[in-house]
Amino acid sequence: QVQLVESGGGLVQPGDSLRLSCAASGLPFSIYHMGWYRQAPGKQRELVAGITSGSTIRYAESVKGRFTISRDNAKNTVSLQMNSLKPEDTAVYYCNGAEGYLDYMRGRGYWGQGTQVTVSS
Repeated sequence: QVQLVESGGGLVQPGDSLRLSCAASGLPFSIYHMGWYRQAPGKQRELVAGITSGSTIRYAESVKGRFTISRDNAKNTVSLQMNSLKPEDTAVYYCNGAEGYLDYMRGRGYWGQGTQVTVSS
C-alpha cells in the first residue's frame, strides 16, 4: 500500500525552527511530485511548498525565505525545514504526492495523516 508518513512536528516558540519529514513507501518516489500543505482550524487547506520530480520548487508567499523544501530520492523522503516560525504557522502539516503534474498543481493524489505544528509563546 502507498504510505506517506509525516514526522517532526511539535510545540515551539516564535522564532524557533522545526524540520518536518515525510517518508514515502509503496510508490515510485523519484517520479512523483511532492508537496507540503497545512490546515488550521476554520481555515482552508493551503499549499506551503512543492517540489516536482525534476526538483522545481514553489512556495507560498507567506513562507518564502523562511521555509525550505527538499527531497532525497535515495531515502524516499521529502523534508520541510521551517525557520523563524510564527504563531500563524500553527497548523496540521500534510505531505502530498502525485504522479501527474496536473494533479500536483491541483493538490490531488496521496496524503499522509499529518503532523501538528504549534507555535506559541
